[in-house]
Amino acid sequence: MPHFTVVPVQDNSLSNYDSLEGINWVDYRDTGQGGYPGHGDTVSSDGYGNHKEDSPFLGTSDSASKGNDYYDKNLALFEEELDSRPKVSFLLSRLVSYTNVTQGAKEHEEAESADASRRQVPKSPNMGTLMGVYLPCLQNIFGVILFLRLTWIVGTAGVVQSFLIVLMCCSCTMLTAISMSAIATNGVVPAGGAYFMISRSLGPEFGGAVGLCFYLGTTFAAAMYILGAIEIFLKYLIPQAAIFHPADIHAGSGAMLNNMRVYGTICLSLMAVVVFVGVKYVNKLASLFLACVIISIVSIYAGAVKSIIHPPEFPICMLGNRTLARDLFDVCGKTVVVGNDTVPSQLWKNFCSSENSSSAHCDEYFLQNNVTEIQGIPGLASGIIKENLWGDYMEKGQILEKASLPSVDVHGSMETFGFYVSADIATSFTLLVGIFFPSATGIMAGSNRSGDLRDAQKSIPIGTILAITTTSLVYFSSVVLFGACIEGVVLRDKFGDAVNKNLVVGTLSWPSPWVIVIGSFFSTVGAGLQSLTGAPRLLQAIAKDNIIPFLRVFGHGKANGEPTWALLLTGLIAELGILIASLDMVAPILSMFFLMCYLFVNLACAVQTLLRTPNWRPRFRYYHWALSFLGMTMCVALMFISSWYYAIVAMGIAGMIYKYIEYQGAEKEWGDGIRGLSLSAARYALLRLEAGPPHTKNWRPQLLVLLKLDEDLHVKYPRMLTFASQLKAGKGLTIVGSVIKGSFLECYGETQASEQAIKNMMEIERVKGFCQVVVASKVREGIAHLIQSCGLGGMKHNTVVMGWPYGWRQSEDPRAWKTFINTVRCTTAAHLALMVPKNVSFYPSNHERFSDGYIDVWWIVHDGGMLMLLPFLLKQHKVWRKCKMRIFTVAQMDDNSIQMKKDLATFLYQLRLEAEVEVVEMHDSDISAYTYERTLMMEQRSQMLKQMRLSCAERDREAQLVKDRHSLIRMGSLYSDEEEEIIEVLPEKNQMTWTSEKIEAERRNRSNAPENFRELISIKPDQSNVRRMHTAVKLNEVIVNRSHDARLVLLNMPGPPRNPEGDENYMEFLEVLTEGLERVLLVRGGGREVITIYS
Repeated sequence: MPHFTVVPVQDNSLSNYDSLEGINWVDYRDTGQGGYPGHGDTVSSDGYGNHKEDSPFLGTSDSASKGNDYYDKNLALFEEELDSRPKVSFLLSRLVSYTNVTQGAKEHEEAESADASRRQVPKSPNMGTLMGVYLPCLQNIFGVILFLRLTWIVGTAGVVQSFLIVLMCCSCTMLTAISMSAIATNGVVPAGGAYFMISRSLGPEFGGAVGLCFYLGTTFAAAMYILGAIEIFLKYLIPQAAIFHPADIHAGSGAMLNNMRVYGTICLSLMAVVVFVGVKYVNKLASLFLACVIISIVSIYAGAVKSIIHPPEFPICMLGNRTLARDLFDVCGKTVVVGNDTVPSQLWKNFCSSENSSSAHCDEYFLQNNVTEIQGIPGLASGIIKENLWGDYMEKGQILEKASLPSVDVHGSMETFGFYVSADIATSFTLLVGIFFPSATGIMAGSNRSGDLRDAQKSIPIGTILAITTTSLVYFSSVVLFGACIEGVVLRDKFGDAVNKNLVVGTLSWPSPWVIVIGSFFSTVGAGLQSLTGAPRLLQAIAKDNIIPFLRVFGHGKANGEPTWALLLTGLIAELGILIASLDMVAPILSMFFLMCYLFVNLACAVQTLLRTPNWRPRFRYYHWALSFLGMTMCVALMFISSWYYAIVAMGIAGMIYKYIEYQGAEKEWGDGIRGLSLSAARYALLRLEAGPPHTKNWRPQLLVLLKLDEDLHVKYPRMLTFASQLKAGKGLTIVGSVIKGSFLECYGETQASEQAIKNMMEIERVKGFCQVVVASKVREGIAHLIQSCGLGGMKHNTVVMGWPYGWRQSEDPRAWKTFINTVRCTTAAHLALMVPKNVSFYPSNHERFSDGYIDVWWIVHDGGMLMLLPFLLKQHKVWRKCKMRIFTVAQMDDNSIQMKKDLATFLYQLRLEAEVEVVEMHDSDISAYTYERTLMMEQRSQMLKQMRLSCAERDREAQLVKDRHSLIRMGSLYSDEEEEIIEVLPEKNQMTWTSEKIEAERRNRSNAPENFRELISIKPDQSNVRRMHTAVKLNEVIVNRSHDARLVLLNMPGPPRNPEGDENYMEFLEVLTEGLERVLLVRGGGREVITIYS
């Protein structure tokens, strides 16, 4: 234990901070629901950008003294933070006073209610290792298989293979117990046991899947115990109570199965009523049931020791080497002496049709072989173990034979088959593994009682491992004792027909077989009650975690918390096991579910150990990831060894539950190991990606989508996200970015709201990706930050998607289009590809389907092959799947258009792209008057907008003069709140100090204005602008002529001019180039090849 030294500090200050005005005590108690497992931490902000997180500690208790606990004279330096960062002394007092909630009807969440006035202080847990863990584990591990099936397993498989079966099962549970001990001692384990440990270690998806498997296993265990109790009742206690009877001795076991179903249903109903009335009665009887188990086991050992000196008398009647059912005759012989006469015995009458000594109508095998009597329990000193070392697996209906006895091998009559003891099912090593494994389960009993333990972190490992060690020694010794004391044919006799229908293990016990019969009956009934008590509470815990929506109703119960609805469902599922009516068929089913649970316990420990998560600090030190992986391997091996088809079904159920929880979107964050595993895998992958840029074959557009938000922080153009989802089809990286103008400290709340709005829209539009909102003083700078800093390592965007600045012509504010051009320049400088969907509002939604149409690609200049790749990616989505692809390229006068078409077709064939090829010839022609007029209007407008000090009336006249007759769309600009520093004209109402010089200058300015306007009218356009406009007009004519009916047109996007003075002309060129087209995607490559002809 660490040592602490407390040093008193003298207070020399006379100030009392509690009396200062304005400083009030702040209650910083948790606002959450105590330590309930489903409670998630919440995050808030204090308005200054400081995040406040709810306390992660478990106890939430009120403090007796408030103010002095928070503001201390020695801690004035930290007084502003004491509301979110408590004093160490107060923190320690809260942790020390924390108490686990006792097991019972009240769940952890209810007991940790925030209402302190109604809270009842829970009773202090006082159970130690012996009473709290060791004995409950013993009671749960020892069960029906030990008394009803272990002798049969030893006889069928032999001592050696039975030893191997026990070793495999017990090794699996021991390794699982080591992993469970590590998890259970890694912090406080509230009520919930295995489900709590797995879900908090592996996350809600695995937790829900394995929790339900554990629940189903516990429920089928209840059915198995009830079937075992009914088998003891009908076979050994009161056979006369059977309702259905076979028509004759040759009839099958159908009547017995029906009896099991009827009595099993009655027993299940009675047990459910007991559990419903009150769990306290079950808990009171638990010690009685445990005493029955211990007495029964002790009686077996006592009988084995006694058999050395005086073996019990249980003679076995053999006909040749075949075993006879002893309850069907009285004397083991063909004839008996009555007085002085020798008369046929009851055995003779069974095998012969006449009662005289004539052998004409007797069974041939009966006539040819002698009747002998051997000892059923030879004793420990007899050496019978040599015969029982090796197995004797049988087919269904095969008669039990003793190989060492002489026998004449002749075929007997089928009518006499019912007088022999035969195998009721076909046996194999794998079947026996599945039947025996339930007798090794029950190791979770200690962890399920963690709330009752004085020191759970100490008691759970010691008690569980000691219990498994004890039970394993009992099983190993029982295998040896059974093989050394009991005759082989008796061991293989499952129901004791050869020993006059006695319980086989009871024949060995001392002082009487009834000790085992009565003890095993009560122990199985008790185990069934325990399972019916635990399973509904486990289902209730899963339902209250709210990770599986359709189970929510089972979280409710009676007023005292009893899980009524969960008990009803448990009873119905257990009834399915009862209707199977065979202990040997139910046991492998619950083996699957328990093995699934143990598999994930080992996985949880291995993942946490390998990840070395900071919170992984178990007090139990004797664990290792290799042991956990060995335990996992053994669990999987045992599942497929015992029953491969049951294993597949169990895994399928767990997988479906996992995918269902994942599909529903589990809103739980439990700091689980799978999240840590994902982080480690992501880190490893990012480091691998850092090695260099991806090869051309692996290149795909990793998008940075720039969105604009409106005044209410909603996405202005959602179709941008729709287009991104159609292009990506769930593959690759998508980052959705936006910029908020302002200061980060002041706009933090807006940032959070914006991110949430974008995430909601991403979910609606099915965009799988990340969201990033940046606060910047200037929007242009924010966009540059996003382009530079989005992504991590090698997982960075390579393509930027941004909208077109609609209505830029009508806006007198040049910020409307300067941001757009600045972004184009930034992407070019960063060597990123750029996509600009124009008229994005007309793009199809994800619910539309194009049944026909074309995606037209106008390949004017080669910039890496983006124009080829994008239609192919779009056609992967169901919206564009039925569209065909056409590629147009432009030929000049000196180009061979026929050869160009052949070359392009060959190139597309090598690219494995299906598309129609068109070569468009553009002849040199005179510049039209329309082109000259468009250029003139463009330059006039550019000059006029430079005169920002014009009067309002002149501005209106100017705007009317240069209004474009083709532009009908009047929408807000992309970033209308851009930050160009423009001198704004002050309203005339403002008072100004005028000097004579200012007045004269103003008059001159006003008088010169009309002359400036005349100069604009007489301006002559620049020849380079005329040429560019001519190209834009001619290309637009050709594109509109060929692609006016296309679903989408992809165009090369020319780069902006090097001289910023021509920016406005650049915008006009793009407008003219795309005029008259409904959906246009302007594409600009990033300077590298993105498509290749090589495989």
